[in-house]
Amino acid sequence: MKDFVAYIVKNLVDHPDQVQISEIGGTHTLIIELSVEKSDIGKIIGKKGKTINAIRTLLMSVASRNGIRVNLEILEDGMKTPH
Repeated sequence: MKDFVAYIVKNLVDHPDQVQISEIGGTHTLIIELSVEKSDIGKIIGKKGKTINAIRTLLMSVASRNGIRVNLEILEDGMKTPH
């Protein structure tokens, strides 16, 4: 899942070398934390959140095939942003 998110995000941002992704896994739930360059946050979220919602939809589809739940969080300066 981490590689899947990395592939999508690195192709959207201007600074792919600054993309950091971490996974916090449980038995049936996976939390993916995403951190990008501050100037790239808008590209990840998109207008009215359409881009991040599309990424989350893709993640949920892949996760459901594997029988797990997934949650994607965007970290901004070490703080979780509401979604």
